[in-house]
Amino acid sequence: MNDIMKDLQPLIDKSPELVVTYGMKLIAALAVYLIGKWVVSTLANVMQRTIVARGVDATVASFTKNIVYYALITMVVIAALGQLGVKTASFIAVVGAAGLAVGFALQGSLSNFASGVLIILFRPLQIGDYVEAGGASGTVTEISIFQTILKTPDNKTVVVSNSAITGGNIVNYSKEATRRVDFTVGVSYGADIKQVKDVLKKLAEADERVLKDKDVVIGVSELADSSVNFVFRVWVESANYWPIYFDLNEKIKLTFDEQGIEIPFPQMDVHVSKESAA
Repeated sequence: MNDIMKDLQPLIDKSPELVVTYGMKLIAALAVYLIGKWVVSTLANVMQRTIVARGVDATVASFTKNIVYYALITMVVIAALGQLGVKTASFIAVVGAAGLAVGFALQGSLSNFASGVLIILFRPLQIGDYVEAGGASGTVTEISIFQTILKTPDNKTVVVSNSAITGGNIVNYSKEATRRVDFTVGVSYGADIKQVKDVLKKLAEADERVLKDKDVVIGVSELADSSVNFVFRVWVESANYWPIYFDLNEKIKLTFDEQGIEIPFPQMDVHVSKESAA
């Protein structure tokens, strides 16, 4: 028993010093962790409120908040372990390697998530817009974290990954309040050019949906093989694009028939040469 006490005596003598030293380290580690956790929580909540205030989807805001929170809290834990005297270099290397492995495994999903955040933040398209994006076209019905859902005019649902949308061109037909409707009108070479231009001008003036504060363009664009082609361009509100397109095409045909203006079909003149007998 005496021998055991003799062996423990140096440790007992040093115990006040050890308690003070490691106690201070433990208190410092707890302080770093608690203060760091409060700062991280505050920053994450402020970021979430800021994102939501900008009109970002609540699911995206919450998901982004969680990612930032756990990334920062990991740094706080490492700092707290450092206060205890733990060598954190190897720990940081392990965490980095694990993060890299997870990043590679979720590369596609993370790319779609980042693209979804960009779409919601910068709003190149919104719900209700008719767009061409990601190799598909249709009306946007939903924008989620990883994908965007379009509905085609023939009522098909197309699911497009967000990375495919941001990785290519986006044509948004609903973004602007007005659009220009372009027509190509072909008439025969025997038609009166002035008469054709007058007819097209009157059709544009008679339609109330054609915007009168913008110029109507009518002119000869091409002397083609079988016809003289006119460009006929009018401006309308975006919602009236297709109704105007279909209606004016029909009115052009009916009015040309009434006015005796011929719309030619492709034709070819064949000349036969007969050789005289020897």
